[in-house]
Amino acid sequence: MSVKVQRQKQESSQSLIYRFNQAIKKSGILVEVRKRKFVKRAKSKNLQKEAAVIREAKKKEYQKLRRLGKIVKKPRRK
Repeated sequence: MSVKVQRQKQESSQSLIYRFNQAIKKSGILVEVRKRKFVKRAKSKNLQKEAAVIREAKKKEYQKLRRLGKIVKKPRRK
């Protein structure tokens, strides 16, 4: 997706920039770029496994502390 805008005879630089901006808006490039800006990349298999191991270790530690009474579960708000 590319937009080409050439300067016309006796056209000011401001009107050229205006025409360029309008062409960008009509082409949908700006919308596409904004969508891509916040897309998260997929993690590799090794990173997924490592994250799962860490998550499980944290769960076990939390459950252990809860059983010992060092962590009290907060009641949910309704």
